[in-house]
Amino acid sequence: MPARHFDRGRVRAVRRAAEVAQTDVATAVGVADSTVAGWETGLATPDPEKLSALAKALRRELDDLFPRTGLPDLTDLRCDAGYYQYETAKLIGTKSAGPVAGAERGERRLKDKYVPALAAAYGVSEEELRRAEDRSIAKAQGGEAESEATGAAPATGGPPGTLAERITLILERSYPGEQGPPTDEEIADAINAHAGARVISAAGVLDLRTGAVETASPVVLEGLASFLGVSPMYFQPDDAVARQVYEGLQLLSASRKGAVGRVRGRGMGSQGLPTNVMEFVNDLVTELEEREPDVSE
Repeated sequence: MPARHFDRGRVRAVRRAAEVAQTDVATAVGVADSTVAGWETGLATPDPEKLSALAKALRRELDDLFPRTGLPDLTDLRCDAGYYQYETAKLIGTKSAGPVAGAERGERRLKDKYVPALAAAYGVSEEELRRAEDRSIAKAQGGEAESEATGAAPATGGPPGTLAERITLILERSYPGEQGPPTDEEIADAINAHAGARVISAAGVLDLRTGAVETASPVVLEGLASFLGVSPMYFQPDDAVARQVYEGLQLLSASRKGAVGRVRGRGMGSQGLPTNVMEFVNDLVTELEEREPDVSE
């Protein structure tokens, strides 16, 4: 997964606006004063394990001050909780951090007996921990490299399950290019305009997007669906609908990368695409081939 974005200029501006001295930040984070100064001048970058404490010292939310595009893997969860890898041995009651290290590298899964303690330490549910583990394994197996080459969505253990994952998938796959996805404020404005009243704030959108809040009112979900161009059913706990949108986004991404031809004849996903969708795929491939007959699939 992409690392959290560290902007030294913003950190310095936020610290000054909050009227927090570098010395106080250093004490809160557990580093020397010169280290904080180095972060702000660009001489060094904080370890990802320090970002959570740094955000807290500056009185800001982690996702707000240090945003990250995409869903977290096991390493991301550990860093967000402020633990170095060697410290996880104590968390799960082992002599070494080997079980966690192996899982983060995608070499082997965590034993069931380690999951409750690790999830509690990281501040996530056991299901969220396992989903992050799926991403670590997919990354180790080349899922991200394959997605970049073929335009398909990286494997994450199947369609998105939580509301946060469903929102993130849409934002990642529907807004390619330098412009990137809309901001939380833009999303909130669109939802409020759809509702005809102020029903959510930018902070509320951030909570939904990061999983801090797991549910939303029907009017919020309807506005969100309208703005993102999907059916409101996508945000309901219906795996079948989520899978259809998931596969559709894979197809959309593949077509943008010129790899849609790979889908023809085999479908997509564990059960393939429906017949009517495959007919559309074949028509699309034929059209692309007619436009660029010399392009190799």
